[in-house]
Amino acid sequence: MASAENTATWLKALLNLVAGNFGAPLFNLIHFALRKGGHFIGYGVLGLLFFRALRASVARNAGRLAGWSVLLTAVVASLDEFHQSFIPSRTGSARDVALDTLGAVCLLTISLLYLRLQHLTKRHSA
Repeated sequence: MASAENTATWLKALLNLVAGNFGAPLFNLIHFALRKGGHFIGYGVLGLLFFRALRASVARNAGRLAGWSVLLTAVVASLDEFHQSFIPSRTGSARDVALDTLGAVCLLTISLLYLRLQHLTKRHSA
């Protein structure tokens, strides 16, 4: 299982090997940041993959497709957290669902800005 206790064990060993011994407060901060950063980035990428799949199969407004991608990501995050609530070493968390969804919102916003900039650049170069 990838519970916080299990990831703490191997992460502490890895950090001690690479960078020496960390004090408990610093280690806890690093551990927390890596775990939550993983949620943010992982679900952000999932949102981008939903967006890419929708753009490839449905001819619609990119903003609308991004909205659907965020919704789909939130549904998957909710189902994952619901599933975790049944596993003894894990807990389901509404905060994690919010963080996962925020990851999708942020990466999709960056993607939409990039697409808009690309569109404006093509329009001005023509």
